[in-house]
Amino acid sequence: MKIKFIGAAREVTGSKHLITTNSGKTILLDCGMFQGKGLETDKMNREFGFDIIKLNHIILTHAHIDHSGLIPYIYKEGFTGSVICTNATRDLCALMLADSGFIHEHDIKWFNKKRAAHHLPPVEPIYNSADAKECMKLFIGVAYDRKFRIDENITVSFTNNGHMLGSGVVNLSIKEDGKITNIAYTGDLGRPTNRILKSPEPFPQADIAIVESTYGDRLHETYKESEDLLLDVITDTCVRKQGKLIIPAFSVGRTQEIVFSLNKFYIQGRLPKIPIFVDSPLSFNVTAVFRMHSECFNDDILHEMEHVTDPFGFNSLHYIESVEESKRLNTIKTPCVIISASGMMEAGRIKHHLANSISDPNNTILAVGYCAPLTLGAKILRGDKEVSIFGTKYTVKADVRKLESYSGHGDYKEMANYLSCQDKNKLQNLILVHGEYKTQLIYKEYLESQGFKNILIPDRGEEIVI
Repeated sequence: MKIKFIGAAREVTGSKHLITTNSGKTILLDCGMFQGKGLETDKMNREFGFDIIKLNHIILTHAHIDHSGLIPYIYKEGFTGSVICTNATRDLCALMLADSGFIHEHDIKWFNKKRAAHHLPPVEPIYNSADAKECMKLFIGVAYDRKFRIDENITVSFTNNGHMLGSGVVNLSIKEDGKITNIAYTGDLGRPTNRILKSPEPFPQADIAIVESTYGDRLHETYKESEDLLLDVITDTCVRKQGKLIIPAFSVGRTQEIVFSLNKFYIQGRLPKIPIFVDSPLSFNVTAVFRMHSECFNDDILHEMEHVTDPFGFNSLHYIESVEESKRLNTIKTPCVIISASGMMEAGRIKHHLANSISDPNNTILAVGYCAPLTLGAKILRGDKEVSIFGTKYTVKADVRKLESYSGHGDYKEMANYLSCQDKNKLQNLILVHGEYKTQLIYKEYLESQGFKNILIPDRGEEIVI
């Protein structure tokens, strides 16, 4: 059996890991898009490095685009196998992949206008919203902790890992030549406790564990500290400076957590009397999917739902759906909070709000999650004095702040503690993916100090025989 690391190897996007059994069966763990690499990104996303037609199955850890975003593309290119995931992941992908296809269509129109100005031929989007809707017929939803038999030699189950609604550790059991090999792929790991979701649960003993390492070199604040900081930033920006607070946030998970915190402040009477806008049609629709999957919620929010009509809505909160409503937000001169996608500030309506707000020193840009190194979000966070948005240069004069603990990724101690559910002596290999190489080296050293052995950090395109 072989595992080829096609994406998220010594980097944090494009998760794709190809298992090829001795009998020739091929299983792709995640099918994510590369993001934030400029012109190189499109080429990387179109070149897979294996025969799509011969691919048998995709097993999906969760719905984030850097893990699921290329499924419509390989469907368009001829993939007819199955996509196996949890029920909530399937429901989220129905929304998120269609939204991704729409963004590709919109972006390519703008790109082709620039090409036409230079007398260059137009290019096609990698896929469109119709491709995204069509590929959903390949999806098979599986409940947590239920074994799904792929064939007579392969079974898979999912263990809740607390990263986002529907996310799970993939537990694969593969029988070859009379021997069973258990492979665990964690996907992205959540924090020990979550404002909305159940805590991560121990996963079955593995022989090979493929694990994420995004925050392998840092620690997060506590939830209370981060909520206090959020309220402080709102008060400082909207009350003291009378400015706008712009919060780039992923439509799935981060937006709902922020809204839940704001709802808590509102109930407690601590939230300043300012309008709060969630400017993302996807966030609005995803929040509806959240309400459908209360089986993923922790006891605290279930208790809250018994006493509060809607924990994802309150009087001063407004969900924006239409483009016209979104544009009107740019004419508002009074203090407000605008939450908009995407979290890495690379696509969607957030770019318009940044362009409108980033040069005003009264405003604040508050990042609440990870930004890959070459993304617009990373450039803003590292202190660039000037950034390009839609091809126009903008001076960064707004305050730039960051709250790590609203990230859905655990820090290095939290991830390592979660892995302690495994017997270290029974693990043949621990393979680090989904992390920058310098971070992975630091995390590897920490894991070794905790007794883990045989830790590998594969490069992109590297193949390991197990």
